[in-house]
Amino acid sequence: MAEHYEDDFLETDSYENEDKYRIILCGSSAYDKKYYFNRQFDKVPESVKEELHIMCVLFTEEVGGIFTVGFTPTGDVVMDSRCDEGDLLYDDIGSGLMMKQLRIRHRELFESLAIYYKVQYLHMDPSALLEEEAEEDS
Repeated sequence: MAEHYEDDFLETDSYENEDKYRIILCGSSAYDKKYYFNRQFDKVPESVKEELHIMCVLFTEEVGGIFTVGFTPTGDVVMDSRCDEGDLLYDDIGSGLMMKQLRIRHRELFESLAIYYKVQYLHMDPSALLEEEAEEDS
């Protein structure tokens, strides 16, 4: 199975160790033409859910395979794309390029999702997170 990970949102270098502990937010499959949204995150605003839905479905329509957006145990947002073994239609190079485009185009969305997860599920102080983000932007 070919796999491609976009880990630019990670603060840690040990992504491989965290892979099995990731929490999937949403994903789409070109194989069964389905979109999945984790009900654990139902409190996410509808506009964000719609944007994620469109992003995931368009990704798998263009590249193929399975595309997911999730969180690491530290609350960072990660995307990954994979395909079934022998899938000759999967575009591995296009997958990496498209994830980079998504990361740039939807930067604010991903940053907001990371803050949401860290506050809601990791019980971090929102003001401290916003201060950190402001320091990184300057």
